[in-house]
Amino acid sequence: MNVDDAYRGCESITRREARNFAYGIALLPPPKRRALSAVYAMARRIDDIGDGDLPDADKLDQLAGVRKQVQALEASGSPSSEDDVVLVALADAARRFPIRLGGFEELIDGCEADVRGLRYKTFDELVGYCRQVAGSVGRLSLGVFDPREYDDAAPLADTLGVALQLTNILRDLREDRQNGRVYLPAADLEHYGCTLELGPGDRLNDPDSFRDLVRFEAERAQTWYTRGLTLLPMLDRRSRACTAAMAGIYHRLLHRISADPDAVRSTRLSLPTSAKLAVAARALTLGAA
Repeated sequence: MNVDDAYRGCESITRREARNFAYGIALLPPPKRRALSAVYAMARRIDDIGDGDLPDADKLDQLAGVRKQVQALEASGSPSSEDDVVLVALADAARRFPIRLGGFEELIDGCEADVRGLRYKTFDELVGYCRQVAGSVGRLSLGVFDPREYDDAAPLADTLGVALQLTNILRDLREDRQNGRVYLPAADLEHYGCTLELGPGDRLNDPDSFRDLVRFEAERAQTWYTRGLTLLPMLDRRSRACTAAMAGIYHRLLHRISADPDAVRSTRLSLPTSAKLAVAARALTLGAA
């Protein structure tokens, strides 16, 4: 397969599926935009397996298959299938940029935990999961950005990924519960007297203390944003704009959740397109600084 066609396929996946990340990826110069689209397309493939409708055993088999593809690519530098647009594009991206492909194995570990229905007793355990499914993507993206001080930047990219994942968890409390998943730590649920059980209309049926629980977790997420955003000065102008846009959209969403915690009882909050475009425009200004 022609590598340009493979990249076009990954960019199409990104435009179609990355409702929030696409705004940031679009701010990159073409070589980095193509490479990050390949990274996203592989991450999307892994997530789609974990969130799909197959029986759990089949999901685990498919995730094991993707793990073998990643390991083969990491070992040889060549895709295991020349007809797979994602593998072809990712192989080329990894030749051009120092993308540490092992991050995909961490993402697979996190998706396997989802399939097995693991829950988390403490916040530290939840952070470990967030590092697998989101910190990993932050570090994979950092390979495309290729900062001079990678070793200093990598923990911050990981931290910012955790912040985004904590935001996702709060946004998706109801949807995850419908799918039998609970991510908030058991210790926190017990402290606030919440169970995340669904009531009439599939609305989260917790007492008024639910608002305090959500705001508490949102404050925790904010501390991860505060630390993670110190990554920005380490990046080049366009990579800084990309990261600021992606993180900025989720950061604004976190503020919205914190301002109205009861909203997530019954709906999946999102920002309007106009707000996302405003964040991207501001990120461009930041990138020019």
